[in-house]
Amino acid sequence: MKIAIIGAGNMGGAIARGLCKGTIIPAANIIVSNPSAQKLEALKADYPDICTTSDNCQAASQADIVLLAVKPWLVHDVLSGIKLNEQQMLISIAAGISLGEIWNLLGCPQMPIFRLIPNTAISEMQSMTLIASAHASAEQQQLVLDIFNEMGLAMLLPEEKFAAATAMTSCGIAYALKYIQAVMQAGIELGIYPKDGMKMVAQSVKGAAELILKGDTHPALEIDKVCTPGGLTIKGINSLEHDGFTSALIKAVKNSTI
Repeated sequence: MKIAIIGAGNMGGAIARGLCKGTIIPAANIIVSNPSAQKLEALKADYPDICTTSDNCQAASQADIVLLAVKPWLVHDVLSGIKLNEQQMLISIAAGISLGEIWNLLGCPQMPIFRLIPNTAISEMQSMTLIASAHASAEQQQLVLDIFNEMGLAMLLPEEKFAAATAMTSCGIAYALKYIQAVMQAGIELGIYPKDGMKMVAQSVKGAAELILKGDTHPALEIDKVCTPGGLTIKGINSLEHDGFTSALIKAVKNSTI
């Protein structure tokens, strides 16, 4: 199986590197197309077996899967410039471009199409990736899930749920980082050096996430374990609630769907 990645920007490059680290598609079966030679050279330096080109048509013609990693306003021009067939699969990570819009641009009405929304943690193989599909078989859906589960966690969703899920994942990673930044600032005021504080808080957030993901538990249950009667944690939790912490996050997620 061969995959072509059209676009070697931040997300396209991260996906190419993630695929090379994975087990499903070997580096020699990955071809990346990009107009900038500098980004292709950087990929080659990290993974010499990967194939690179500046010709989108050449890349797409050799692939079983074509992954479109270009800016939304370039999707029309890129798709009109390459030839695809119904034996191939198309994956788009172009933000805001629906499956219906992609279908209208294609000359292959029964071609399996996937729309993906990863987040920036894909560069660390820790993305939360949302997946919607059209004209795809159960086997094709599972293949895409398997590929992106190697780069974090992937989830198949109806496309109409994408707005809410994107606010929680793609935007949500910024909210998690904002929490880390805020607690770091408190630590600095209390005498903790910034670099030390950053590691402390980041590891604490990572630990909290692992409790949920690996323990199949619920945040409320884990919070109860830390909040001993009369203890410091419950005082902090109550302070957060008095200051509108939960309401602020709910509002932020809802505003991110507009």
